[in-house]
Formats: sequence, structure tokens, C-alpha cells
Amino acid sequence: MTALRTAIGLMSGTSLDGIDVALLRTNGEAVVERGPSMGRPYDAAFRRRLQGALETAKAIDRREERPGDLTEIERELTLRHAVAVNAFLAENDLKAADIDVIGFHGQTVLHRPDAGLTVQLGDGGLLARETGIAVVYDMRANDMAHGGQGAPLIPVYHAALAAGLSRSTGRAVVFVNIGGISNITFIGSGGEIVAFDSGPGNTLIDQWVEAHAGIPYDQGGMIASEGRVDPDLANRYLSHAFFTDPVRRSLDRNDFRPPEGTDASLEDGARTLAHVTAAAILRSARHLPERPKLYVVCGGGRLNRVIMGDLAALAEVEGAEVVVAEAVDLNGDSMEAEAWAYLAVRSLRGLPLTFPGTTGVKAPVSGGVLQKPALED
Repeated sequence: MTALRTAIGLMSGTSLDGIDVALLRTNGEAVVERGPSMGRPYDAAFRRRLQGALETAKAIDRREERPGDLTEIERELTLRHAVAVNAFLAENDLKAADIDVIGFHGQTVLHRPDAGLTVQLGDGGLLARETGIAVVYDMRANDMAHGGQGAPLIPVYHAALAAGLSRSTGRAVVFVNIGGISNITFIGSGGEIVAFDSGPGNTLIDQWVEAHAGIPYDQGGMIASEGRVDPDLANRYLSHAFFTDPVRRSLDRNDFRPPEGTDASLEDGARTLAHVTAAAILRSARHLPERPKLYVVCGGGRLNRVIMGDLAALAEVEGAEVVVAEAVDLNGDSMEAEAWAYLAVRSLRGLPLTFPGTTGVKAPVSGGVLQKPALED
């Protein structure tokens, strides 16, 4: 059997809420041994800088460009990741020498798959030097260079996890990640893998409550639970061509925008957007080759009881069950970071990260850039 490698995965998602860190021992194939994890939130001031970076990045035409203050933000972001890694090592009584590789996602500030353009802020060389550990980063670009959408990359890890789920044996299962953007991975009853972004996740709700209540997110769906669904507003989102287009594509944070302030009250807006998040998952699932029987939900959205209630009710109509990751002994907070550790090991081995059924790439391809601590940028 191929030797196991110990990897740390780092994920900073479209919700801009912080850095997730997770440890994995794996051969990049069927063997997955999950280790400890931790989250390190961003302070409000840095979140605002990242929000500004999303606007600045709209001017980028070539992925190496860093207009405005993006170079400075990229450096600070990378150093924050280094601090997170070193804190994680200390907390778990580990040394840099114990880790074979770091899988570094970075922060997506622009994703235009139709133009073959994706930009993740993150300096792999700087992170390698600051931590003393080899880093694999920039894992989306090679997929796009070969005709893929550059996302989602996590499905191959979901497939490895699904193989160990007794509840998925012999029936189709979908992993749902409700982050800033929601995405789904389908593992068919015969092992087929299909994956794509399914629609807006937490981003619209976060933007709505931040603009109208001055808080970064609707904790547990408390605000949404006080409102009602506005059918006209919901339909404005759910009638979007994205949901009926037979060609699945990955989404940018800006593809769906929050409502105007006059469109709804705070509570009704949050309630409607929670419904949109749930309904979008089921609408996108109509493009799957087989009706799933089990939805396993991870990501921050699983903590919003209104989203989960709507998702469970909609799935029940189709004869499917919805469970949170923890109900099947997985970690819904760290799964994406775990995936990036897994992908880094696959990258080291030259194994494919993406497939025609996941990103639309013409043939399975590997990807990622390896940066060793001793190397200079």
C-alpha cells in the first residue's frame, strides 16, 4: 500500500469568516484518517478589508495582477494562515517536521469560469518559509487551463468519505456544503461522481443582515425564524437561468446579489433568503443522473435551523433524508479543510484532482503548485 502522508489543510471560504485548519493522514486514495481541527476567525477589520478586496479584484484581467492594495492584503492573509498553522501545531503538540505538506486554498477574490479566470490570494512560498513546511497551492488553475470550471474540487474527497458511510451503501448520496456558495457532490449507487455549485449559500443572508442589522451573520437562523417567506422575492432568485441551464457551471460570489433595502423587512429578507438557499439545492439536484436518498450537510449553513428545516421538508417530498455531517460521524466544520489536505497529497502523487463529472474538464487532471520551504519565490 502507498505510504500515508500527514497533511494540514487550510480553508478560507467565500463567507470571509476565518481560517479552518485540519489534519489528515492519507494516501490520497481510499485511506483517510481524520485528525484534529480548529477554526481561527478573522477580526471585523480584516473581514472588511477582504470585502474591499472583492471589489478591487473586479478589475483583474490576468490572474497574476494585484491592483490596488491586493498585494498587501495577500501578504497579510498569508501571514495570518502561517500564524494559524503554528498555533495549530502548538495546540496539538506537533512540530513542522511531523507534517509532510500543507494544502493551501487561499482566498478566492474573483472566479469567472466562462473567461477561464480564477484568482485566489495566497503566497505559497511565503507560507512555506513561515511554517517550514512544503505547501501545495493554486489548485484550481490547471483545471481551468484544461477546459474545466475550476470548481468544485472537493468531490474526490467526498467520494472517499462516502465509501466509509454505512448509510450510503447501495444508494445515492449527496454531500451538500453550505458555505458562501453552496455546492453538491453526488455519489451514485454505482459509484458515479457528479458535482457542481448549486446556488447561493450563506453569502446573501450574511450580506443582508450585515447591511441591515450590523452583524456578520444570522446565528442559528434566529432572525429568519421571526420572518416569513416573500414568494415574489424568492421567485426572483429561483427563476434565475442558472437553475434551468443544462450546463452546470461554478459560481462567483457576485453572481447573485442581495435584495435592495426596500424589498423586505430585516426578518422577512433573512427568512426568504434562507428558503432560497435550501430550495436552490433541491432545484440544482434535478440535474443529477439519479434521485439521491441521503443528503449529508456540512459547512456553516447546517447551523441555520431555518435553512435545515426547509431543506429537510423539500427533500422529504422527494423521498430523501437530510442529516448533518455529525450524524454520520463526520465534521461539518472541518470537511473543506480536510479536503484541501487530501488534495495536496493527491497533487504530490500526481493523481487527478478534478474530473469531467465534477468541473467539466475534458479529462481527469491533477494540479497545484508545490513550494518547498528552502525555495525562494
